[in-house]
Amino acid sequence: MKAHLLSKYNIPAPRYTSYPTVPFWQKTAPTQEEWISHVQAAFNENNEISLYIHLPYCESLCTYCGCNKRITKNHGVEEPYINSVIKEWKQYLRILPKRPILKELHLGGGTPTFFEARSLSKLVCSILDEVVVSEKHHFSFEAHPASTTSDHLTALRAIGFNRISIGVQDFDNDILKIINRQQTYEDVERVVRESRELGYESINFDLIFGLPLQTPTHILSTFQKVNKLRPDRIAFYSYAHVPWVKPSQRAYNEKDLPKGQEKRYLYDLGKKLLEIGGYKAIGLDHFALPTDALAQVTKKGTLHRNFMGYTPFNTRLNLALGASSISDSWTAYIQNEKKIEEYQRRVDLGEFPITKGDALTKEDQILRQHILNLICNYETNWNDERLRCEGLYAGLERLAEME
Repeated sequence: MKAHLLSKYNIPAPRYTSYPTVPFWQKTAPTQEEWISHVQAAFNENNEISLYIHLPYCESLCTYCGCNKRITKNHGVEEPYINSVIKEWKQYLRILPKRPILKELHLGGGTPTFFEARSLSKLVCSILDEVVVSEKHHFSFEAHPASTTSDHLTALRAIGFNRISIGVQDFDNDILKIINRQQTYEDVERVVRESRELGYESINFDLIFGLPLQTPTHILSTFQKVNKLRPDRIAFYSYAHVPWVKPSQRAYNEKDLPKGQEKRYLYDLGKKLLEIGGYKAIGLDHFALPTDALAQVTKKGTLHRNFMGYTPFNTRLNLALGASSISDSWTAYIQNEKKIEEYQRRVDLGEFPITKGDALTKEDQILRQHILNLICNYETNWNDERLRCEGLYAGLERLAEME
């Protein structure tokens, strides 16, 4: 791309994990009764669900992180939190007319592997006891390479987990030190090796460009190691510097951060190295080997994106459990209480712990579909009778300058 175009369009923009994006959600969230109605309508289409569980605890603070987390070394928090998540799950079961068909299950955080293997097994088994597991399913979890043990890998594989996402970020020791990411290459290599030995079908690496101190030399070194370990898929995304939201990012100075064309070059270099290594670009910020499910559905034009990232499944109902997690019924979003204590208090009262949300108009749903078409398949059809609305054409007028 020409430099003047990069400069022209180098402005902050939404990631579009939802539309409308969270800052534009209505001031009044759906009520308990309204949310139940949205859930039931989505569920009745085919009884399929995707399920996300947020596990917010970490033993140490990674300073770059923008996730909702709680730093503690007190593992006494595990059982009460898991009991609250199970209670929330049972509230959903009470409003569903039959056993759901589970297509996707993802454990995110925080650090899911903060929890002991037996705690995670208790949680997941309480879910699986009440569902029909789809024959084609993806169960995955986010793994911190320094805290993921053989017990974690074995226990989760035994109850159906077939994917693992490893938070690598970068392999350079200086970068890991400044972002307080306490791990080594040997940690990552061990988790990859043991996962493959246990039969995990897909291994993902999370990698970030634009980290403090990061240079093209770091990208070259990191991707040499990536090519040696050969994960099946890679999320290669931009570091978002928002110290006014996440004060931990003030642990380093802005002069340490690559910016503008310098930052863009880090991405272009990484992308080129991945393509040389046989990875295919998926959507906006993912890459996969041709044998991976994401690459295969991309060929078919059926790739989908939800709050868990790119996925081969498009379930209408995406339920999310745990503090701060976001559920999606296609016609509405809700987010749970962010503060753990308030989340637990409201769950104990038998409520859905909704703190914010949005009910989508018909126009919202049409625009959302166009955005999904673009970020998954790079194209959409303005003239599709089913995907026409006034807002679309108003937006297209604003694109005239870009032609």
